[in-house]
Amino acid sequence: MLGLVTKRLSLAVLSTVVITSSAFAAPNEATDTTKKANEAIANYLPFTNKQDFEDARRGFIADLPSPVIKGKDGKTVIDLTQYDFLNKEGEAPATVNPSLWRQSQLLAIRGLFKVVDGIYQVRNIDLANMTFVRGKTGWIVIDPLTSDETAKAALDLINDKVERLPVSAVLITHSHLDHFAGLRAIVDEADVKSGKVPLIAPEGFMEEAVSENVFAGTAMSRRASYMFGNLLPKNPKGNVGAGLGITTAAGDITLLEPNKLIGKTGEKMTIDGVDVEFQMAPGTEAPAEMLFYFPQFKALDLAEDANHTLHNLLTLRGAKVRSAQKWSSTLGETLDMWGDKAEVSFGSHHWPQWGQERVVEHLEKQRDLYKYINDQTLRMANQGMTMNEIAEEFVLPDSLAKEFYNRSYYGDLKHNVRATYQLYLGFWDGNPANFNPLPPVEEARKYVAMVGADKMLANAQEAYDKGEYRWSATVTNKLVFADPENQAARNLEADALEQMGYQAESGPARNFYLSGAQELRNGVKKMITPNASSPDLIRSMTTEMILDFVAVHLNGPKVGDKNYAFNLEFPDTQEKFLLTVKNGVMNYAKDKTRKAVDGSVTLNRSVLNDIALGKLKMGNLTESGEVTVDGDKAKFKEMLSNLDTFNFWFKISEP
Repeated sequence: MLGLVTKRLSLAVLSTVVITSSAFAAPNEATDTTKKANEAIANYLPFTNKQDFEDARRGFIADLPSPVIKGKDGKTVIDLTQYDFLNKEGEAPATVNPSLWRQSQLLAIRGLFKVVDGIYQVRNIDLANMTFVRGKTGWIVIDPLTSDETAKAALDLINDKVERLPVSAVLITHSHLDHFAGLRAIVDEADVKSGKVPLIAPEGFMEEAVSENVFAGTAMSRRASYMFGNLLPKNPKGNVGAGLGITTAAGDITLLEPNKLIGKTGEKMTIDGVDVEFQMAPGTEAPAEMLFYFPQFKALDLAEDANHTLHNLLTLRGAKVRSAQKWSSTLGETLDMWGDKAEVSFGSHHWPQWGQERVVEHLEKQRDLYKYINDQTLRMANQGMTMNEIAEEFVLPDSLAKEFYNRSYYGDLKHNVRATYQLYLGFWDGNPANFNPLPPVEEARKYVAMVGADKMLANAQEAYDKGEYRWSATVTNKLVFADPENQAARNLEADALEQMGYQAESGPARNFYLSGAQELRNGVKKMITPNASSPDLIRSMTTEMILDFVAVHLNGPKVGDKNYAFNLEFPDTQEKFLLTVKNGVMNYAKDKTRKAVDGSVTLNRSVLNDIALGKLKMGNLTESGEVTVDGDKAKFKEMLSNLDTFNFWFKISEP
């Protein structure tokens, strides 16, 4: 049971996987078709407007002492010099959508900045921002980044360049990893537990922080390696950033339990002499999220609900669909609460807005962006249009589309439209012919048998030569799934995906296209992945969560006609469970035991944590005495043998 929770759980708690790259086949240049597509974007958007560059540089105080941040072991946590190519002046490279290139250049502007007197941000040394508010006795920190190392670097920077102060409180806007994982670098656990340092988060934070990405963790993390372009070289033909931020750090992930939860909109607190007003925003960008306002600074923290990009309603790595309607109504409520008061707004990503009119305009147009996606998707669906038909015809009005902060740098517009359709109507389009489709490989083989591989390849090449890359990729993908050894089809599909990547405005979409091209040309390269397990996250999981995760590994078809029953006891937490396997399903009941079982298993929860972290292996635990089985040991081992392991390096662009 327990050995499975090792490396898989370690990977599952991460939204990205950092990978050491090696040499791959050289990418192509941009074709004339791609150049024309990118020129059209350059001609459509108001690139002469340099306001964002002024705002991104406004209040600059200092850069990091070194752009390379290392951990205690000397290993590099993040190397920001990899993105120095973004500082090149002049037109965007032909291999990058000019709108995405502009966004990436903005995200390459990094360091410590003053927002207003008393509020500072360290931006773009990690995926998110870390914000500092001057309290009566110290720094009130907002969102301590993705790792201890980057959070410490940010704290050191403000202490060195502004004022050396203790951290007097921490606010966490929401439950995503890049907003809390540096906690131990800035506060002492004892001070949090005693309440000396307030650690404030939205209601539901702990459950969401430790559960998201766990149950489908391997699949999510593998897809995230595509989404964040971890496999790609950093250059104009590869990874140019993630749209939401440049990249993520690969350091130590930590978590402490908040000592104060915010549960209702309108709640107010005074934190180290600073008044704060809260707005709850669950189910918007994160399951547990909140926005807040500082009256004395007339400053509004938008968390991650209003950004300089269209956000994801469904992340490309995979997650639960988010509601555009709920997102929009939340921003409407934000306007009602503080729109006539706030003179500056800032968030967990990107740069601030100064001036009450600009704060309001940004909020209104972000609100209307999500409302338009929700309402128009439903309007078209109610006219009988299917998900892909709606996505193909969906167009934003110029008043929304020409705002750079509404562009698809992180969330892709078509993908978000499909997500909204899925939220209301599911992934099926209602056509009975599509109700029970053949699996991809079988369908592909039948297409090839019907048309012929040579004819399909010729058709795909003709489409590519015409610049019809979507169709070329569709046809060659059938060939690859029918015969993965068809190198000509693999190469041509890679070429088509590459050009679509060069045209993509969304950083994650670009990374997916280019990662797919790389896999087709070179196969799946099982590269080095660091052990990213986090003791804090494992300890913070309830025992029920870990047992649920174990149940996901059970091979139901193999145990459909078998029965197992064991009492589980964890002496250090005084927890007891009855664990059963019946009808191909693993169930558990807390605080229940029974006499008629196959055996009783005793281990400390701390031992379970060490197993989950990969420090201990199940094979020798019974011999060491750390796990005891009173009863049928052979049957217990038999049950464990029916738990699958998950291979992280599964194929994505091929069968």
